[in-house]
Amino acid sequence: MQKWILVIVMAVLFVSPLQLKAQYAKNDTTHSKFFIGSTFFVLSNLIPDDNSPDFAQLNLGYRLGPKNALSLELKTWKYAWSLGIPYGDSFEAPEEKFPGYVREFGIALAYQHFWWKGLYTGIHVMNALQTFKDEENKKIKNGFQIFNTYRIGYHFKLFNDKFFIEPSIAVTHRPYHTKMPDSFKELDDKWSKFQIGEPGLHFGYNF
Repeated sequence: MQKWILVIVMAVLFVSPLQLKAQYAKNDTTHSKFFIGSTFFVLSNLIPDDNSPDFAQLNLGYRLGPKNALSLELKTWKYAWSLGIPYGDSFEAPEEKFPGYVREFGIALAYQHFWWKGLYTGIHVMNALQTFKDEENKKIKNGFQIFNTYRIGYHFKLFNDKFFIEPSIAVTHRPYHTKMPDSFKELDDKWSKFQIGEPGLHFGYNF
């Protein structure tokens, strides 16, 4: 799955014939304050494999000015491996698979600060409700976790500033979650609560 994500990110960046512009200038007082968007990770739902994330995300944002933006992210997805497994031989390895999967519904508050042209850093703090299900799709228990993302990326304007894309790289962090079912916890405890090098490619529409 991760290889496909990287392919999608690189393909979108390199095949686009559009001239990309940087973020809003200091003297730009007419920029759109509101934006709506998502992430190209939703395309992973189309990949023909047995591990579809059933992923959906909607971003609703407001630009406080040319240097700062706030957004609310609504998302849901499912996963059957620990979120702490690094990319490599153990990533989605059969022996690391949960005896079932986790479905999450999350709401995140994201803050971006633009440092130079389109270069930005961001922090996303998400509260997520979890449902643990077994291999027969039967509910085991409910849970909750806080999932943070620390991101660095670049903002490109498209089509006279109406649209934008934001390729990025991130560190994810799970500072808190309720107790998992024992069969899930045994596998999850093997891995860090941090994940380094998570690729991202957000897009949106300014209005």
